[in-house]
Amino acid sequence: MSLTIYHDGQFWIGIIEVVEGGKLKAFRYVFGAEPKDTEILDFIHHKLLNLINQSIHSGLDVKIKSNKKVNPKRLQRQVAKEVNKIGISTKAQEAMKQEYEEKKKSRKKKSKQYREELKEQKYLVKKLKAKTKHKGK
Repeated sequence: MSLTIYHDGQFWIGIIEVVEGGKLKAFRYVFGAEPKDTEILDFIHHKLLNLINQSIHSGLDVKIKSNKKVNPKRLQRQVAKEVNKIGISTKAQEAMKQEYEEKKKSRKKKSKQYREELKEQKYLVKKLKAKTKHKGK
């Protein structure tokens, strides 16, 4: 799991990347103003797990790298590269886009079902009204 916080020009954004069982899931959290250390810790301790657990998407397939012993100098170079990297990875962008599309589909499905129920209800009211008019006084 990794948390990357960066400034996108307007807001401070946190990108959480989680790899579980060869699947990458990415989440986006908007901090707003520049977050203090206490705000980040509060996010990690209280909001992070809720954000991950409410996810509906399955994630993208990724190759899991074997945990071989890494030369300390190489590790230092990798850490420096990660620190200098701004933004999010392409895989994370794909994972977030996939989750967005899945949420969009479910939202469309719910709204369509709601519209159909409303239409059915209006039809029944109209039918009942016509029946009462037909009965007379």
